[in-house]
Amino acid sequence: MYDVVAIGELLIDFACQQVDADGYPTMAAHPGGAPANFLAALNKFGAKTALLGKVGNDTFGNLLIGTLQKAGIDAKGVVKADDVFTTLAFVTFDAAGDRSFAFARKPGADTQIRFEELDLSMIDDAKVFHFGTLSLTDEPARSATYQAVAYAKKQGKLITYDPNLRKPLWHDLREAKMQIEWGLTQADVVKISDEEVEFLWNLSPEEGAEKILKEFGAKLVFVTCGAKGCWYQNQNACGIVPSLSDIKVIDTTGAGDIFGGSAVWKLLQTGKKPEELGCKELTEIVTFACTAAGLSTTKPGGVSSIPEYDAVMKRMKQ
Repeated sequence: MYDVVAIGELLIDFACQQVDADGYPTMAAHPGGAPANFLAALNKFGAKTALLGKVGNDTFGNLLIGTLQKAGIDAKGVVKADDVFTTLAFVTFDAAGDRSFAFARKPGADTQIRFEELDLSMIDDAKVFHFGTLSLTDEPARSATYQAVAYAKKQGKLITYDPNLRKPLWHDLREAKMQIEWGLTQADVVKISDEEVEFLWNLSPEEGAEKILKEFGAKLVFVTCGAKGCWYQNQNACGIVPSLSDIKVIDTTGAGDIFGGSAVWKLLQTGKKPEELGCKELTEIVTFACTAAGLSTTKPGGVSSIPEYDAVMKRMKQ
């Protein structure tokens, strides 16, 4: 039995370490992909998870599968393809540690997963099914994701969703908006950023959460606001929890995914439906997730930056 099964991208993040006199970066490779980061956070805190996806049958693909296995994520649902290369993402940073992305994905292996390649028994054995929108940018991964979400909903699984907008990967931003909104109609729990809310509707985090609950049918919404913290809302309560303020940010890669995985882990610990949670429980969930995500930014990478449970609890006590 799995706590969470996710579908989506598994890739290599190349992060800039330094820049030479001509402006060319020296890059360090880190395992990445939003669903992988999300699941790794869950596993770090004791959950059992699995990933459905595709990598190239190449050095990076084999490394990534090894990383999943080392993190405790079941990788039997990850297909290795001979005809496409593992997706690569190149991440550069500004003075504040915020990221810009460029992708080698024309096509990348993650976009080429087909529904018939998915091990549906893994969804059968899960409590939660998770997806994002990087698997909605191109076919056949888009159709595979549509069908997988429909299958999970038919099986009565809790559906969690993170749009994770990466504008360079979309051929048309109008299409991006349409696909993100489709995802919102499918989800019980939504983790979305304030930038994504603004992109979609030019609304504030509070207005965006209200819209997602009332118009799209979600049961619980987390709107992450970077250094400002996270706005949460369900039918019972709403509020904001601040981010860690006295940390040295090195790399924000994967922080949103780590927030999402940490929040879903805490949600599962309650044993309650997302719409049943009250203010105290939601504050505890978001405080834990904000702390885990904040601590992750003090180290480079995504999967490799997830803090230990004891470190999160120690920081929360402070």
